[in-house]
Amino acid sequence: MEVSGKVVSLSKDWVTGKFLLTLEVNEEAVVESQFDQLKELDKLKIKVAKWTNKRSLDANAYFHVLIGKIADAMPTPISKAHCKNMMITRYGQPEMIDGQPMIYKTNAPVEYMQELETLHTICVKASEENGKEVFFYKVYRGSHSYDSKEMSVLIDGTVEEAKALGIETLPPEELERMMEHFKKKEAKSEKHITG
Repeated sequence: MEVSGKVVSLSKDWVTGKFLLTLEVNEEAVVESQFDQLKELDKLKIKVAKWTNKRSLDANAYFHVLIGKIADAMPTPISKAHCKNMMITRYGQPEMIDGQPMIYKTNAPVEYMQELETLHTICVKASEENGKEVFFYKVYRGSHSYDSKEMSVLIDGTVEEAKALGIETLPPEELERMMEHFKKKEAKSEKHITG
């Protein structure tokens, strides 16, 4: 249980010789729902620290948080790398060369390519050449290179996939705030480059 509040008083139980710390807690519902369970435990790990607001996630970091949750929630769990490749090839942006999507030809099987961290691909064709199987993969850009519109499409699709698996996602207004921050950061970066 993690809640916010403040220390109200400190007293001493003269029978046991132990200190009693009284806390005022802001999240009443959390305390009420967990109090009975907690009081039954013989020993608790207690940490009291100065409250700090959690740093808001940027869009790319949030995408990676969702990837971890989706990978773990799949009916048959998959690696985070595999999950990231799935989301990027569903909602991401293809790598382009001379106005055409980049196609990568290799003998590496699909199972191998799905686990790569640095190359995001989807198999578009398999064939045989000189008695050996070869695969053709459409290559996608990494999410760190996306502009605000591209990132918005990636986040929206990934959020929908997460919701379909029963994963709690940020409320719409928080997602909108995060994407607004992404746009401002992008604009500032462009101004710095051109300015």
